[in-house]
Amino acid sequence: MPLYTGEYTRDPMRVFQQMREKYGSMAPIELAPGVPATLVLGYHTAVRILQDPEHFPADPRIWQETVPADSPVRPAMEWCPNARRNTGAEHRRYRQAYTSSIDQIDLHSLHGTVAAIATPLINEFCETGSADLTAQYVFPIVFQMLNELVGCPPHLGQRIAAGMAAVSDSGDNGAEAFAVIEEALRALVRLRRENPDGNVASWMAQHPSRLDDTELLHQLFDFYGAGVEPLHNLIANALLLVIDDQRFGGSVVGGNLSTRDAIDEVLFENPPIANLCMSYPRQPVLVDRYWLPAHQPVLISMAACNNDPAVAGGDRIGNRSHLAWGSGSHACPARSVAYLIAQEAVDQLLDAVPEMELATSREKLDWRPGPFARSLASLPVTFPPSPPLPIP
Repeated sequence: MPLYTGEYTRDPMRVFQQMREKYGSMAPIELAPGVPATLVLGYHTAVRILQDPEHFPADPRIWQETVPADSPVRPAMEWCPNARRNTGAEHRRYRQAYTSSIDQIDLHSLHGTVAAIATPLINEFCETGSADLTAQYVFPIVFQMLNELVGCPPHLGQRIAAGMAAVSDSGDNGAEAFAVIEEALRALVRLRRENPDGNVASWMAQHPSRLDDTELLHQLFDFYGAGVEPLHNLIANALLLVIDDQRFGGSVVGGNLSTRDAIDEVLFENPPIANLCMSYPRQPVLVDRYWLPAHQPVLISMAACNNDPAVAGGDRIGNRSHLAWGSGSHACPARSVAYLIAQEAVDQLLDAVPEMELATSREKLDWRPGPFARSLASLPVTFPPSPPLPIP
């Protein structure tokens, strides 16, 4: 079953249900034409795989030799020297440098940083009575926040942003877009080697793991890659929920439910990354009476697993058992940072413009195609115009 069709883009949950009915806890899929994989739909099966890196390593090097260089999914999946694409000792080395640097981020300062970025963005559209929140608010606030955390100056950040946008479009220029990002990151590596400061790039450069320039570049590449798309989609999908869903809209604005509750609902029902956590078994593996081929991608569908009938149901308020952050040795190490940035970004906008409505019906919203992310192409809203906010 292909994950690159309009049918999947319009209603992935319906496609997941069809897969579940036909195949059970795992389904054969195509990520792109001629690129087969297995998609895990069952929650308990996913946890088993995520907790077993010995049988399900993340190293794709043998697989990628079988994939055409111009395949649209290859640039996002091929091997590189970072924690997500390695196993064993190299994974631990990269992971230690990555997590140690993220753990040094001052969570208490994030509120003020988000507010300082959000206010000028809101002021650009608050008097007009309408906005495309993805383009005018969500993407710029996410990217500026990541630049701030990583220690990336604006002139390099703009080049990285342009490359990331091209990659997200899933077009034929994926390799070219990655080259643009790589060139900018090489300049950032040189900058932080020569001028270390209190930021993620500097902490990684100074870590006892002694990353060389190429390794440091790829840790930073992963910081952006694992930050921009998921965080952008999380904030946009949370805003859609708050604006359009009566269960949350009035409750969040009125104070009965927290923004954190709305974010957790999104992580369950409409996670920002629908399918990811790739692994590549070294030999055929029997799981749930299904033989998984050697050296072929196995992807976890966080969206399908979170809504597996075997575990779904009941009130999810306060429940954080979803798999949106992954699990096991490759679980997201920045979930606390992501939670706080997403919550503050939503709260800043709701405080400034509390009476937003969709400018079109939910059914007419456009979602970007692709097998991995669940991402709105735009989020048009209308609201009563309001005066600019004071700059903090």
